[in-house]
Amino acid sequence: MRVECFARVDFDRQRLVLYLLAITTLLPACRQRAAPDGEPTAAASAPTDPPLDSLVARIDRIAASDSGIVGVGIALLGTEQQLFLRANDRFPTQSVFKLPLGMAVLAAVDSGALTLEQLVEITPADYVQRPQHSPIRNANPHGVTLPLDELLAAAVANSDGTAADALLRLIGGPSAVTAYLAGVGVRDFEVAVTEREMGRDPEAQYRNWTTPRGAVRLLSLLDAGRGLSPANRTRLLRLMTSTPTGPNRIRGRLPPGTVVAHKTGTSGTRNGRTAATNDIGLVTLPDGRRMAIAVFVSDSGAETTQREDLIARVARAAYDFWTAAPADAATGRGATTRSVAITIDDLPGNLGSGLDCDAAAYRTVNTRIARSLARV
Repeated sequence: MRVECFARVDFDRQRLVLYLLAITTLLPACRQRAAPDGEPTAAASAPTDPPLDSLVARIDRIAASDSGIVGVGIALLGTEQQLFLRANDRFPTQSVFKLPLGMAVLAAVDSGALTLEQLVEITPADYVQRPQHSPIRNANPHGVTLPLDELLAAAVANSDGTAADALLRLIGGPSAVTAYLAGVGVRDFEVAVTEREMGRDPEAQYRNWTTPRGAVRLLSLLDAGRGLSPANRTRLLRLMTSTPTGPNRIRGRLPPGTVVAHKTGTSGTRNGRTAATNDIGLVTLPDGRRMAIAVFVSDSGAETTQREDLIARVARAAYDFWTAAPADAATGRGATTRSVAITIDDLPGNLGSGLDCDAAAYRTVNTRIARSLARV
């Protein structure tokens, strides 16, 4: 396995730089192989990312705009780095609840209680009311029968309220989703009402809630594959990545091509106030690491564009913090780059023997070496 880095470095100094960085940066990210008797040895700590102070300050400035009550949770997965704004405050989820709903449905598929091919009948009496979002209702005024996998895609990728309620019925109602969440270790995320109930009573939406901390916990578990088979985790992430909803939220200011697997949630507006403008998701950084991010904007009198751009600015601030290339001190421009590669074989003598460096360790080291080399 190779670590591909891009940095400014003179060729005649490259070998010395590689030795020093491999010793000080690559080794701590790797763990010793088990001793011959099979007893594991302690894992070394991975290198730390820069302190979060500047990112915290930037998020605070963004959230201070007159856009309502803002909750934020962000974590660089695989590290200890995370930050929260109103970490434990409850925010109405709106359609964000369809993410754990999808997880609960796929867990039932994994257990054999449901199958993706089974047909589900939907009658006009099952439809959410207008103006709630439901392409299924709009296309099938007399009812329709659909396979489970199409309902799952409709609920998660297209945020169809009718599809979500049909899935809720299959698994035993909203409480089944909350029970699933508790089972995988997420206790500050509650699903208590259906889409139809929210449509009938605007106050009901506040009974489906989560906190920034709870949302990041859910995303972290999803990224780690907790509670789902690998195939169904991949299926769910594919739906979250292909969704057309929320192009101006987490994705709004990120570089084109950035992979974002996310789920939005949006309420209606009453008396000039919008209860929920949300987006939570996993953002893949250029070095392969993932960032979990959840942004909730509640009780806002701002226009849709302003609320959505606040979410986009928070996402971009975090993205920039963990991907910013070192800048030239005089010009502020990024350093000129050239390709350098490090492997365990580059270590002097036998320093690389007995080491087991997994892909996650290499990805983590990738950024550290690139930043350090650029300063040489």
